[in-house]
Amino acid sequence: MAKDKKKQAPIPEDVQNEEQVPEQTGDAVQEPQVPEAPETPGKDQGQLLAEAAEKYLRLAAEYDNYRKRTSKEKDAAWVEAKAQTVAAFLPVYDNLERALRQPTADEAYKKGVEMTMKGLQDVLNGLGVEMIPALGEAFDPNRHNAVMHCDDPDAGESTIVEVFQQGFACGEKVIRFSMVKVAN
Repeated sequence: MAKDKKKQAPIPEDVQNEEQVPEQTGDAVQEPQVPEAPETPGKDQGQLLAEAAEKYLRLAAEYDNYRKRTSKEKDAAWVEAKAQTVAAFLPVYDNLERALRQPTADEAYKKGVEMTMKGLQDVLNGLGVEMIPALGEAFDPNRHNAVMHCDDPDAGESTIVEVFQQGFACGEKVIRFSMVKVAN
């Protein structure tokens, strides 16, 4: 059988330069040497180093700001999710509160409702949710919702004299405003 010889295309003269074409020795291919980066005209090594240091400091500051911002966003998302979850359970709290105000002759029933209310209050406290103090307090539009006004000479001006619906807050975030009656 005859051996087939492979034909090689001739190498153009401008590519035949040894620095540009990798030499082949056996299986290994030698990489061409990379020429050094040309120096920037008008800048010495000290200026280049100062620029690199400034870029590094800016990048470090940007990363620190990013880290702080994402941490605040994560905390805010947690508080918002907690507030929405608690808000979904507040009608249950209101119903238990109404049930406790109703007179009943069945002491076991009353004790069961009290225990359920205590359990719900413990869960809310465990989540960091607090009741907004209202009765006898000065009216604060950031925490209270005045639905009625009355003239009461015994109560001070802008004092809450009755609470219709209990308000709740988680830290500084108000989950539900207290619905109150205010004395003028």
